[in-house]
Amino acid sequence: MSRPPQHFKVASSEHNGVSVIQSQVAVTAANAVAAALPSSPGGKAAAPGKMKKSSGDKDSDEYRQRRERNNLAVKKSRQRSKQKAMDTQQRVNQLKEENERLEAKIKLLSKELSVLKDLFLEHAHNLADNTQPPSAANPAADNP
Repeated sequence: MSRPPQHFKVASSEHNGVSVIQSQVAVTAANAVAAALPSSPGGKAAAPGKMKKSSGDKDSDEYRQRRERNNLAVKKSRQRSKQKAMDTQQRVNQLKEENERLEAKIKLLSKELSVLKDLFLEHAHNLADNTQPPSAANPAADNP
């Protein structure tokens, strides 16, 4: 393959006392390079790994190996996802059972508290009835 002719335009200028030399490649060389690159619909060059493979590549060993690795990775990912869902469901069930036990315990302790309050109030009432001031309890003892 022959190279397209390159035309250089050399310009020299002076900026702030410094000499600057500029060169420019002719438009024909840029067009030749751009035509050689594959492009995508957006006008941008396609990435080397993203270029379409011909149908003959599907029969290659490399393609089959990549597909097998990908299939195994997908299978493994799905299995992990299923396991995670099962673990989560098991945890939910455990927490539900624990919640039911705790609610039953709350109910039992509430009943026990109610009984103890009633006993306490009854005892306090009995104490108040039995403990009266000495003058009111025995009026004859005050008069000799």
